Amino acid sequence: MSFGDPNNPYGPPQGQPPGYPPQGPPQQPGYGYPTAPQGQPGYGYPQAPPVPQGYGYGVPQEMPGLVKTARVLLFILAGFQFLAGIVIGIAAGAAQDASNAFGSGDDSSMATGLIIAIALLMLLLGSLSIFLGVKFKSGGGGIRVTTIVYASLMILGSLANIVNGAGGSGTFGGVISLAFGGIILAAMISGGAWFNRPRY
Repeated sequence: MSFGDPNNPYGPPQGQPPGYPPQGPPQQPGYGYPTAPQGQPGYGYPQAPPVPQGYGYGVPQEMPGLVKTARVLLFILAGFQFLAGIVIGIAAGAAQDASNAFGSGDDSSMATGLIIAIALLMLLLGSLSIFLGVKFKSGGGGIRVTTIVYASLMILGSLANIVNGAGGSGTFGGVISLAFGGIILAAMISGGAWFNRPRY
């Protein structure tokens, strides 16, 4: 029995040469999915693009530049607040000594008490500025909201200083404080992704 015999049931169909259809390479196991070329991962699917360093799932893993700037401004602000608190406290102590030496009345004691309260407030604000700046690295939404409120109050106080200063040193300090508060507030508004990032 030859392949050319038209009555051969096991031969190729009529009019086709032996060996038709052409035989491809033997199939590899894989449930019908193409396999990757040897030495390349992916099991037949395109390899995922590389993930840039410093980012995971689209969330920044490095503090944004504006948030870093706000953090530095908080530390600078804290230095000014501590310095002002110390100077005001020394002035209050000197005023108290002067009132004791000259035997002044209750009005002088009330003024000295008010100056001491302002000095303590400045020291507390300085501590708050340092606390917020330190917490920028690991803090979440609560730190962001607290800083927004703090910067907003700073802006309001600066505007009050500018209006009441009328060209004096209060106006200069108000402008500086207004600039600091504006930058910090802008950083908190735009830096939501940093403060709301997942932590592992």
